[in-house]
Amino acid sequence: MAKWGEGDPRWIVEERPDATNVNNWHWTEKNASFWSQNLLKELLNDLTIEGEVGRCKITEITKVSGEAVANNRKGKLIFFYEWEITLKWKGQHKDSDTEIEGTAEIPNLSEENDPCEVDVNISVTTTDDFSQQLKDMMRTVGIQNIREKLAEYIKRLKDEFSQGMILPTKEQAKTTSNVLKVTPTKQVYATSENLERKGMRLDLTELNMTESFKCKAEEFFRALTIKEMVQAFTQGPCQLELTEGGKFSLFDGNVHGIFVELIPNKKIVQKWRFKTWPSGHYSDVTLEITEKEDSTEVKLTQKGVPRNELEQTREGWKNYYWQSMKRVFGFGAMLI
Repeated sequence: MAKWGEGDPRWIVEERPDATNVNNWHWTEKNASFWSQNLLKELLNDLTIEGEVGRCKITEITKVSGEAVANNRKGKLIFFYEWEITLKWKGQHKDSDTEIEGTAEIPNLSEENDPCEVDVNISVTTTDDFSQQLKDMMRTVGIQNIREKLAEYIKRLKDEFSQGMILPTKEQAKTTSNVLKVTPTKQVYATSENLERKGMRLDLTELNMTESFKCKAEEFFRALTIKEMVQAFTQGPCQLELTEGGKFSLFDGNVHGIFVELIPNKKIVQKWRFKTWPSGHYSDVTLEITEKEDSTEVKLTQKGVPRNELEQTREGWKNYYWQSMKRVFGFGAMLI
């Protein structure tokens, strides 16, 4: 067996959290498909195009078909994505009150094409002069605006979604500071005692869960605090205010609450409630994040859960948080 400092450096295990993927040598992969679909819809929907002859607007995203994957191999990030996108647009000529409709098809958004080279096929449902002039405007100004949004998607895929895939060395980890640490909020919330004074007696209990994820602590923390990543595993829009007393809202507002404490990669504390719970009642959620040798362990403690909601709450965490995160981000698969 080679001694420390000898032999192939790819296999030297440093005393650092990412020792299971030394020097970022092994291939790791993250599925970016759901995240990409949500971001592409967000970027393109309601996009307004204005020109000399009138004004058009993307009104509907009818198709976003394909996949996207981010890979880390030998410390280098490699991206694969291939999308077919169909958009509906409506417009109005400056000299007409008639609404004109058309489509825009993007058949080849992939890493093989620069954004400025991506094909965008414009069509219109009518053939009068006003329609043709708007079609020509969409073929020039419209395509340029659409390509700009596609370029933004690619940039954010590489800059945002892939963060944490190139892991720090032992020395880099020592110099990394906690950029976000929020102290507990002093805001007052409803408790079982003051609700009882109002005639609302609650039978409360505590929920405890421990779940293991095949990812780094930083990746798990980001998955719950980066808006685009939260939207990916919840498959819908969300609200996140990462400050003391900042609000969060997920699953169309069915789950909402307040951030109480955020310690990067280690701990998240929230005032958390389901919207069907008695008005004003929040449970206390603490997520303790512990990075192990080959996984990250998350311990959930939720105090103040209405007893008749205990099993529903447990299943909600399991299905809509843990299993969804594992499926979307690959947190349930071994790193190879």
